[in-house]
Amino acid sequence: MTEKANQIVEKAKEQMSSASKFLEESLKTYRAGKANPLLFNNVMVDYYGSKCPLPQVASITTPDAKTILIQPWERNMIGPIEKAIMDANVGMTPQNNGEAIRCTVPALTEERRKELIKKAKAEGENAKNVIRNARRDAIDALKKLIKEGLGEDMEKDFEDKTQKETDAAVKTVETLVANKEKEILTV
Repeated sequence: MTEKANQIVEKAKEQMSSASKFLEESLKTYRAGKANPLLFNNVMVDYYGSKCPLPQVASITTPDAKTILIQPWERNMIGPIEKAIMDANVGMTPQNNGEAIRCTVPALTEERRKELIKKAKAEGENAKNVIRNARRDAIDALKKLIKEGLGEDMEKDFEDKTQKETDAAVKTVETLVANKEKEILTV
């Protein structure tokens, strides 16, 4: 029985951890006033009839803090990449020189900063909901184990373990959001 209970707690811990990792990756795509190649991870380019993420059809580098250089693997992809950047609405205008595309990162306006912070907090709240749902599911499963013969005191111990994991995961999410908020507010 304790093995089953341990598996339930571990499964919940994995779900909580993946929620934190997903949030961390999601927050990396937020433009905080400096060049970051990860901004283009979600830009989908029409590559010979199928949609591909931009990093799969071009190299993306940051020659300086305010410029992102996109070097397509194939020259004829410059047009579709340029169109994809415009369609993705990442807040930058691509400049094409025939061989590569440059995007200059504009300074963030106060309004845009507030918008990004609001969005980051909403994503953080979504991650916390996933964590709480994992906790609820784990506790429900643990309560069912009582009927299968797990002692109530043992169930309480596993419930406490689950709660500790939940608290740690929520703290991680809050730290990620706070750090991103601080990064966004840094001028």
